[in-house]
Formats: sequence, C-alpha cells, structure tokens
Amino acid sequence: MGETANHRKELAEFLRARREATRPEQVGLPPGRGRRTPGLRREEVALLAGVSVTWYTWLEQGRRINASDDVLLAIGRALRLDDAGQEHLIALTDPGTASVEAPAEAPSALIRLLDSLMPSPAYVLGPHWEFVAWNTAQARLYPRIVELEPPRRNLLWVLFADTATRDLIVDWDIHARQALAEFRSATSSVRHDPAMTELVALLADESSEFAAWWPEHDVSGFETRLRRFSHPAAGELTFEYQQLTPAEWPNLKVVAQLGVPGDDSAERLAVKHYLV
Repeated sequence: MGETANHRKELAEFLRARREATRPEQVGLPPGRGRRTPGLRREEVALLAGVSVTWYTWLEQGRRINASDDVLLAIGRALRLDDAGQEHLIALTDPGTASVEAPAEAPSALIRLLDSLMPSPAYVLGPHWEFVAWNTAQARLYPRIVELEPPRRNLLWVLFADTATRDLIVDWDIHARQALAEFRSATSSVRHDPAMTELVALLADESSEFAAWWPEHDVSGFETRLRRFSHPAAGELTFEYQQLTPAEWPNLKVVAQLGVPGDDSAERLAVKHYLV
C-alpha cells in the first residue's frame, strides 16, 4: 500500500508540474489576463483531454482512481508530453512490487566489453545509476571514480555533488539537466525502493541545483550526443556519448564515450591522463 501511495503522490506531482510548465499558447489557447496559474488550469487540461474536471482534479490530487492507458495518453497529449513523458506517465500508475537489487559486480562479459572499448572511456551503470564497473580510460578521465564509496559512487551524485565534475564537463548545466531528465525516466520502476530514496535525499542535501530541479519532474529518453571535457592535463576532449542495454542483463547499462572521427581525444587522454 505504501508503494502505491508513493506512486500516486508522484503521479500527482508530475501532472501538476507538467501542467504548470505548459503555456496556453502551446495548446492553442489565448494567454488571457490575470492568470493566477503558471501554465494551464485544471479545467483546460480536462477539456483538452476529454475528461471531467472533477475526475482530472482527483487524479492530480493523488486520489485512488482508475485510469486507462487511453485516457492517460489523452492527458499526456494535452500536456504536450513527448514519448518519454507519455511512458513515464503510464509507468507512474503501475508501481509494481519488485525490488531491483544492485549487482555487486558487473558480469565478466561486460568487463571484457569495457576493455575492448579502450582507449575510449566506458562504464557500467546499475539500476540506480551506480557505477558497477569501468575501464582504465574512464578512470583516466575521472580519477575519483576509483575512490568513491556507495552511495556516492553514482553517476548522478558525481554530476551534481562533486564540484570537480563541474570544472571537467563543458556546459555542465546543460548536461546535468539532460541527465536528470533521463535519470527520472529510466528509474521509474525503482523510484521508491530504499536505495533510490537514500540517493534522492542525499542529492537534495548536497546539491542546491538538484534540490531545485528535481521537483520540476522533467523526463527524457536517452539521446546520443557530444560531450566535451576540459581535462586538467589532456586539454579539451570531445566524445560521443552512447548507451547500450545488454539483452541478458536489462537492469544494467553500458555507457561508452566514443571518439569522434578525425579527433584524437582518446589518444591524448591515454598519454596525458595524469594530473599536474
């Protein structure tokens, strides 16, 4: 019951945050004057989705009501959610009961895969985005990964709470926001298990940006992109950020930062990885 109540609460918070972030002109409505609501009103969402105002209000209040996928998709369209947002919305109505345990170590096959990606930095993430394994190139790019202990040995903690990462990643705020939206979307199934609750509380306490951005409920699917690093010894590095999900271990993710054709970032990192 507690798990279901948590999901109802998060569903309510997600709907309210997305409604307040959707401007009337985005859905073909006049902006109007004297609006007290930053975004759409509840009755406007209900009208656009074809449901009653009372029913939508109860849904946004976290009451125990049933909603079909078709109705949820209609609400998602009214709120201009993309595919990742729609999937997240539906996932929040089905909390499930399974608790995903973080593996103690990566399967040997994945460790060999990381080694084969050298000299490109690569690592394996667990279900809460904890670092499960990494190759030598990743340790050269981010040396602290070797010394971190749980729960701080986690990609999201590294992005938000380790000040050294802000200096390392060029345009940190853009990448941190994108990662946070991907994290929320990717971890819906484990949102309220003890490890996730501990991680969110830790991040909210240690990162003012996380504390400010987490309640916005942004979600996004993974997007391949370039990421630039300002390395203290190897200089400016550019890698293509890729993510793979092993079919045999779907709760793990392999993240590879691949070299860009014509660029020698991986080679320079291999030679000049030491800190000066």
